[in-house]
Amino acid sequence: MATLFCPSCYNLLIISAETGFNKWACNTCPYEFPITKQMTSRTRLERKQVDDVLGGEEMWKHADSTAVTCEKCEHDRAYFYQLQIRSADEPMTTCNCAGCAYQWREN
Repeated sequence: MATLFCPSCYNLLIISAETGFNKWACNTCPYEFPITKQMTSRTRLERKQVDDVLGGEEMWKHADSTAVTCEKCEHDRAYFYQLQIRSADEPMTTCNCAGCAYQWREN
């Protein structure tokens, strides 16, 4: 298997097909290495465990709430929090979570 780095200038090689055949080529020097056989590699990645960035169910037990009717389940209380999901010069988005865990946004 060919190296993925140029042996003369140590830059990363790219696959090029300028002359009609595939080759490893360097962008900064004239080094080329012809690809004469199929080259493949597979790497199976493990999925990362997702963290609950909002604190999970325990966070909502002592959160501030307001009297709002949920449009999905007609629950009469909603918990609210604010997240900065846009650039810093725009206001935060308030997301509301009612008794059924339905979430909606008010900008």
